[in-house]
Amino acid sequence: MTNGSTKEHAVTDPSHRVSNTFETPPSTRLADARSGMVRPMLWTLLMIGVVCNIVTSTSDLNVFIGIGFGMIVLACAAALVTHHYLHRR
Repeated sequence: MTNGSTKEHAVTDPSHRVSNTFETPPSTRLADARSGMVRPMLWTLLMIGVVCNIVTSTSDLNVFIGIGFGMIVLACAAALVTHHYLHRR
């Protein structure tokens, strides 16, 4: 049912226009710069944790030290996976 008025109205308000240009806000650029440092740090901590876990597993050190390094390795691996899924394009 129509009320007899079939005119289409064009939106002339400039605030409703969609722009094809996309400019990244400064806060996003800063977050990208920080994000760029997170992945190398996580990989470095992961490798250090793996080496320390191997050393503590093959030596006569307390088992809890090896478990601690194993937990660090698992945390770094989980953080790398999470970082990958959150920042993929």
